[in-house]
Order: sequence, then structure tokens, then C-alpha cells
Amino acid sequence: MPHDHSHGHHGHTHADPDLVGDRRVAWAVGVNILLTVVQIIAGIFSGSLALIADAIHNLSDALSLVIAFLARRIARRPADAEMTFGYGRAEVVAALINYTTLIVIALFLMAEGVQRFFDPREVAGWAVVIVAAVALVIDTVTALLVLKLSKDSVNMRAAFLHNVADALGSVAVIVAGTVILLFDWTLVDPIVTIGISLYILWHAGSEITPVIRLLMLGSPESPTVSEVTAQLRQVRGVASVHHLHLWQMQEKEVALEAHVVLTPEACATPTGRNDTRAAIKDCLDEAFGLHHVTIELEEPENACHGAPLIGH
Repeated sequence: MPHDHSHGHHGHTHADPDLVGDRRVAWAVGVNILLTVVQIIAGIFSGSLALIADAIHNLSDALSLVIAFLARRIARRPADAEMTFGYGRAEVVAALINYTTLIVIALFLMAEGVQRFFDPREVAGWAVVIVAAVALVIDTVTALLVLKLSKDSVNMRAAFLHNVADALGSVAVIVAGTVILLFDWTLVDPIVTIGISLYILWHAGSEITPVIRLLMLGSPESPTVSEVTAQLRQVRGVASVHHLHLWQMQEKEVALEAHVVLTPEACATPTGRNDTRAAIKDCLDEAFGLHHVTIELEEPENACHGAPLIGH
């Protein structure tokens, strides 16, 4: 009984980290949607395209957080008959959607900024500065809410970097509003808008590449195919390797499958095949931390002839 009582007292200190993360994302969604509404209203009344641009970007952050939240929930589902590898890649798909949307929005804002050069409008500087300053605070809070989650997930990293970009965008808007107040130079508004768009394009373009690579079953940055192949060829009992596939099943889970031709010595004893297979798996685990390894052993007389190292 005392043990049960003590466990109940301290149960709240062992909260499920997934649920804690979900609550953080939910709070981030709420404050971003509120900020978006305020920025759009202020942008309309002040005439600031830069402020509306920042609001639209902020709305994309709120939507990206919603997508990230749903992807987190889906990714935790266990593998089943329909998804035998599990649902972990839902987060990668969410990251791809978020980055693609971000690129489209950036192109739209750039077009609007260029149009404003030919059709300049009056901008209320104080409204821009005040609302952008509030946005900067909220963007910073939102980024901090998802900072820890971003370290372990490409999905949450996309959402986090959205908010970092928003914070920088708010700084740029504040600068634009200040310049308008001091020098009445309204062209700074579309210039800042285009600057924000270029930054978003650069940022999203650099981040979307590894996401696409993962979805295309690309090999990881580490270990490389050459490193794995060299390690396999050093294992006692291995004569050659072909039909090798090295890919990322999920963001942090690398898988390997390969055909391995045994040496005559490895085939000479009853336990030679099993010993070689065990040695291969131990070697890959020790050298690269590879656990999801599928090896097909072939005897020299039955080996695939002329098979390439990579692919079929």
C-alpha cells in the first residue's frame, strides 16, 4: 500500500512526453492564429503590405503547426497490415507540404511587392511598428514552444524554422515602419516585402531538399554506401557484395539490404553461414549503429553473375 500511495503522489512528474509536446504545439497554434488576425486587421487599416505579408507568412506558420500536430499523432500509430513500416513518415510528408506551401506564398508575396513599386500607397508607420513588435514577441514565444521538439523531428523543425523566419520578418517590418516614420520613404515597404520573400525562398529551398531525398528513399549522409561496402568486405567470410540498398526508412532510422557472396571457407563448415551473418550484423552495428539489416547469403557457385553493387 505505501508503494501505491507514493507512486500516485509523484505520477504527475512522469507526464507522457508526446502529450506534453502536443500541448506545446496546440498553444503555438492558438497564439499564431490570434496574431495573424491582429496583423491582417492592422495591415488593412495602416495600408502596410509588409505587415500583411508578415501576417500571411504567420498564417502559414499556424497552418504548418496544425499539419505538424496531426502528423505527430499519425506517426505514433503502430505498424499494421496496410503500413507494414509504420506511420513515421507522416511527419516527413507534413514537412514537404509545409515547405512547398511556404515557397508558393513567398512567390506570391514577391509578386505583390513588385506590383506595389508601380502602385505605391500611404503606410501608417506607427501601426506597423507597434503590431510588428507584438508579432516579434509572439513569434519568439512560439519558436521557444517548439524548440525542443524541433531537435528530434524534421516535421517540427520545419514548423520551428517557419517561426524563426517570422521573427526575422517582424524585425524587418519594424525597420521598415521606422524608416517610414523618420524619412517618409514608403518604397521601403515593398522592398522589405521582397526581402522577406527572398529569405523565405532561400530558407525553404534549402530545407526541402533533404525531405524529398528521404521520401525518395535516398541514402543517408552518414554512413555512405562506400563506407558500408568497405566495412562489409572486411568481414571474414565475405567474398563480395552486390544488390546493395541503403536508405532512410524514417528521419533517424537507416536500413540496409544486400546480397553477400560467401568465401569457400565460410561454406565449408556447418555453422559458417550463420557465423558470417552474425559477424556482418555485429560489424554494421558497431561501426554505424545499423540495426535494420537484411542480408541474403549466396554460395559462390549459386551467386548472381554480373550483378551491380547498387540496385538490381
